[in-house]
Amino acid sequence: MTENIKFVQGNEACVEGALYAGLDFFAGYPITPSTEVAEQMSVQLPKIGGSFLQMEDEIASLCAIIGASLTGHKVMTATSGPGFSLMQEALGYAVMAEIPCVIVNVQRGGPSTGNPTHVAQGDVNQARWGTHGDHAIVALTASNHQDVFAVTVEAFNIAETYRTPVILLFDEVIGHMRERLVIPEPGEIPLVERLRTSVKEGVDYHPYLPREDGRLPMSDFGSVHRYNVTGLYHDMWGFPSDNPKIVHGLSRHLMDKIENNAHQIAMVKEYYLEDAEQILISYGASARSALHVVVSRRNRGEQLGLLELQTLWPFPAEIVRDRCRNARSVTVVEMNKGQILEQVKHAVEAPERVFLANRVDGVLINPTDIRNFLRVIQGRGI
Repeated sequence: MTENIKFVQGNEACVEGALYAGLDFFAGYPITPSTEVAEQMSVQLPKIGGSFLQMEDEIASLCAIIGASLTGHKVMTATSGPGFSLMQEALGYAVMAEIPCVIVNVQRGGPSTGNPTHVAQGDVNQARWGTHGDHAIVALTASNHQDVFAVTVEAFNIAETYRTPVILLFDEVIGHMRERLVIPEPGEIPLVERLRTSVKEGVDYHPYLPREDGRLPMSDFGSVHRYNVTGLYHDMWGFPSDNPKIVHGLSRHLMDKIENNAHQIAMVKEYYLEDAEQILISYGASARSALHVVVSRRNRGEQLGLLELQTLWPFPAEIVRDRCRNARSVTVVEMNKGQILEQVKHAVEAPERVFLANRVDGVLINPTDIRNFLRVIQGRGI
């Protein structure tokens, strides 16, 4: 059997993963460095009977996919930092109304319009805390195109399983570089399909009444059941309620369905951690440089390892704590002022041994940068 091999940008790998997962509706607005996602969707979706809409702005894009998801479609939008900022109100609505959808943010420098054509990883905390109120969120990332494909498929699976928006947090380097991508055969990666209610027409349907396993069966909006969808706190029929018991219960549900399953959502890649005395923790394009340093120094006999994060939220604190327990030092490699660094410090038993290797100038952090940071740490006798 001949492999389906392509040479693509990371943005194109994301498109391929979404189509593999069953995406059939995309709405978006072009913005560097994510525009290729929309461009490819405009070409590919009509070929399979799907729908592509270019919207007037980013909040409209997310609102459009929310509506399409409610009618039974697998949906996605794509943007970058400024557009992601505009989406936050609609993102909160999707969280509250429990609407499956996937949002791609190919990061660039910020704040504001920032550094449009250059790399950064400054939206990590925005992905977690950008929308107001207490809530949980899922954000995934990847450092190579095969993994971009895989985590995109997983994003759709998680969105359908937990009835939640899922953020794919890539970066400009991953989005624009080209690599080999092998498209798996249909069925090779398991897919989670929409869980639809078994309640018959004419029977009372409770859109927010969980099954014993916690999942919420859905009914395609506009089909056989009439029900209410709101961003307000609501009861099991979907109608607004300020009853303290209902408000508290829904608040806990929205948090617990994600946080209590963090161990199932968590995805990491481990390199040479068995005997590592120094551990690098990284993600996205930064992890490529970190891995290069680890491999080159291992060849010289140094006990260096890498923990690459693919799940950023919910943060895999237990994994980080366990893998770093015996490390002499931990260095977080990222392109921001330390957004994952703070999470690592909270997770480990010895936060004073956690350090930051970073760049925030729009240039990819490279192996030489990391080596220089490690020399400084070693110069302190750590």
